[in-house]
Amino acid sequence: MAESISNIAIMTKANSIQAEEAALRITEILTGRNIKVYSASPLIIEGSRPVHAEDLRKLDLDIVFAIGGDGTTLRAFRHIPCETPLLSVNVGGNRGILSETGIDSLDESINAILSGHYFRESRIRIQGFVGKITFPAALNDIVVTRVNLARTPMLSIKMMGDVIEHRMDGIIISTPTGSTGHSFSIGGPVLYEGLESLLLSPIAPVNRMPQLVIPANEVEIKSTNDANLVVDGQEIFRIAADEPLKIFRYPYNANFIRIRKRGLRQIVKLGF
Repeated sequence: MAESISNIAIMTKANSIQAEEAALRITEILTGRNIKVYSASPLIIEGSRPVHAEDLRKLDLDIVFAIGGDGTTLRAFRHIPCETPLLSVNVGGNRGILSETGIDSLDESINAILSGHYFRESRIRIQGFVGKITFPAALNDIVVTRVNLARTPMLSIKMMGDVIEHRMDGIIISTPTGSTGHSFSIGGPVLYEGLESLLLSPIAPVNRMPQLVIPANEVEIKSTNDANLVVDGQEIFRIAADEPLKIFRYPYNANFIRIRKRGLRQIVKLGF
């Protein structure tokens, strides 16, 4: 497997000395193996080739290293080529639910990858559309929430041929990966990450409404008021009142590099 690795990229948590030190260590090891290393802006590492994060998807990459917390991993997946595998390194993150390794086991993980002792774990992603506007793909969740805090909108949720109309502050559409994110914070269940399903979690509904687990099919949402659409808690877009937001399964899964097999890794990472 080592012979097939010729180009890698590194993305780090902003303003993290620990992440930069880990990036330097990776660069030293891999350039010593004649592997070309790209560093995503604003990271600048001696021995690597700097590149704008937005241009990563234009490169022919074999592996991407995301060094930081889960936020860095989520950001990296929105920039890298569609099915490029990613190793998530937890450095300075709170829980690192998405991560595979930390700073203490970094050398061991790199050696495992170079010797071919790793596997890929695939996770579904979702993407939203309004008219001809396409929003970035989400690994965790897409949150639709009201703009005007003084008015509770009526949300229309169309799924599997049925329509539900309810007054609520918003709704969270999560992948199984994202079930430990925003949805979990409002009492949602934790879904096994390998499932091909969606979790719909209403935010402060006027009348009690259950959280729903459905197949990863199209969901259409309309709000009677302007709404914000938030992708993975990092990018925000405005949706006008009564504009239909259509959410589909993204055609390309996110691929994680895993060194060790685990069962319900989220439960362990959450501290249970």
